[in-house]
Amino acid sequence: MKGGILEVLVVNAEGIRHTNIFGTPAYYVIAQCGTQEYRTKVSSVKDEKTWWNEKFRFEFTLSDWKHLTHIKFRIMDTEFFTDAGFVGETIYHLGGIITEGNERGLIEVKPAPCNVVLEDNSYKGQIMIGFKFIVNDEVHEEGRKFLAQENAPRQSICRSIINLWKTSWFRFLFYSTKVNSKNESKET
Repeated sequence: MKGGILEVLVVNAEGIRHTNIFGTPAYYVIAQCGTQEYRTKVSSVKDEKTWWNEKFRFEFTLSDWKHLTHIKFRIMDTEFFTDAGFVGETIYHLGGIITEGNERGLIEVKPAPCNVVLEDNSYKGQIMIGFKFIVNDEVHEEGRKFLAQENAPRQSICRSIINLWKTSWFRFLFYSTKVNSKNESKET
């Protein structure tokens, strides 16, 4: 079945609102597109920026992509007594990326800053996000191919160790004969 893959790179954020009263803020991002949702690792502020550098893959059929209009990024702050505090969000409209990606087969948008919208619809800070949309002829076939490779017979650990041992001795002997021949040529 023909489909598309949207790779999203969440790089960093800077100038975002601090919701912690005490301690160093620690943030994570929830990326949501359609029914799929991913969460970054928790990261604290370093040099006025919060770094994640995480990539996510959203896979849908092309008919599903036609109904998906945007992707939402919610920045959350870990709190002492609660699960999370809302910091802000960014909504990125995907219409142009999906249209261009379908026509070309691949489109990449380098990471660029997007404004972070607060609860009162004002802006505070920016989040760096990059995108890549790939048209894929067989979205669900990839999983089957991967499982088939996983069930393939593997080489035993003993065989791997013997091969490594042979390779290291061969390199040692080859290197030592090379060094000896260089030394002999210098002496003459």
